Amino acid sequence: MTKQYKRIETKLIHAGEPQPRILGAVSLPIFQTAMFEYAGEASYHDIRYIRLNNTPNHLALHAKLAALENAEAALVTASGMAAISTTLLTVLGAGDHLLAQDCLYGGTHDLLTKDFAGWGLGYDFIDGDNPDSWKQKLKPNTKAIYVEAISNPTIQVTDLKAAVKFATDNGLVSIIDNTFASPINFRPAEHGFDLSLHSCTKYLNGHSDIVGGAVIGRADLIEKTKHKLDHLGGSMDPHAAFLLHRGMKTLALRVRHQNQSALRIAQFLEGHAAVSRVNYAGLESYKGHQRARELFEGFSGMLSFELRGGVAAADKFMQRSWRQVSAASKRL
Repeated sequence: MTKQYKRIETKLIHAGEPQPRILGAVSLPIFQTAMFEYAGEASYHDIRYIRLNNTPNHLALHAKLAALENAEAALVTASGMAAISTTLLTVLGAGDHLLAQDCLYGGTHDLLTKDFAGWGLGYDFIDGDNPDSWKQKLKPNTKAIYVEAISNPTIQVTDLKAAVKFATDNGLVSIIDNTFASPINFRPAEHGFDLSLHSCTKYLNGHSDIVGGAVIGRADLIEKTKHKLDHLGGSMDPHAAFLLHRGMKTLALRVRHQNQSALRIAQFLEGHAAVSRVNYAGLESYKGHQRARELFEGFSGMLSFELRGGVAAADKFMQRSWRQVSAASKRL
């Protein structure tokens, strides 16, 4: 029986680790082998093989990620977009329809607007702040609702409680991109979401040296997503899995300090004469602040801001910043 740990800091270190340790190794080794000896597996999806996401490196991550969000199961992928696209292609089939928050990460937005039609899939965008309007977009073939915990890049905090209730009331699969919140600040399974998605490239790994993704949630949906991923091939390689496994151990420390730092930066920017707007859920002046307080244990390290003068001012700011960084690098 897998040991249960209460504190998330303990889960980050100990959850999912092989017991007993492999030849006593405290750090999980990199299993840089494409295939393993046949051990009587009856199903194609159970054969031990890197592409089938079931090497010791994968399995340790799956158990650890599920424990972090108090979910039933988890799955790692080659990128955040592999997690998003594979999940959507699992819960949706030709002729099906998706409801999606109208402010989404650009890659997700492009997937819906540029690829869905070619696959026979439909979608409608919904206003995350106006749940009463969602019913108007619901169709008989709607199968899922998709939101982001904290939207990229406008830092919108959608009415997540309403999203779960709407999904339950209408028999939909509820999916949330939890990347910007992270399991330290928000654990979707505790609030009733069916599936939680992550770009592991960001907070989970935290060292800017891999690209990866994760799907966390209901065991039956994770199993179906794994089977789809086995066919699509967007699997995490062993070395990336090792780096993610290592990086996650400091997640709690990093995110809590980033929460604090981002709040101080947001407060500074809010008082700056050149800034017209700061998007950060931790600011009392921000539209989604009260909702974020009710949902999250921290407000994330992500913020965005707008300069007085619009695009021209922003472009000037970026060019000046680039020149300063370039000059500093030459002095090193």
